[in-house]
Amino acid sequence: MTSPDRKRLIAKHVRNLSRNGRLQSSRNFIQHGSTSVYEHSIRVAYYSLSLAQRLHLDRHREELIRGALLHDYFLYDWHEKDRSHNLHGFRHPFTALRNAETDFVLSRRERNIILRHMFPLIPLPPSCLEGWIVCMVDKGCSVYEVFK
Repeated sequence: MTSPDRKRLIAKHVRNLSRNGRLQSSRNFIQHGSTSVYEHSIRVAYYSLSLAQRLHLDRHREELIRGALLHDYFLYDWHEKDRSHNLHGFRHPFTALRNAETDFVLSRRERNIILRHMFPLIPLPPSCLEGWIVCMVDKGCSVYEVFK
């Protein structure tokens, strides 16, 4: 699959998650540096799919993309001073999963990707290859966004 094909497939899922859920609202929240949660999630989805394809591990590509797009579906500005944002790094996967399950029907694999992407900060490792891919790519994208 070429880069334009990956972009089209991810764009299809972005449209679907935006139409049937609240993905567009993540444009309003900054993730790292000046990057929005929306941009970060698309970047993680793109590079997760790219890595999975390079390693020939893209058998579950639809779930990989959806899990990556929803991994930070917490829907708040974690930079705001608010007690509910304390320990954001530890808590947001649970909030993201709760929000995603409210808006969508998720597979077991998608739930695992969302819930376990903060390993090792949260000591529950992913239990599927797609979860490991998103976990690693998320770390790489985060470092890039902080230091770009």
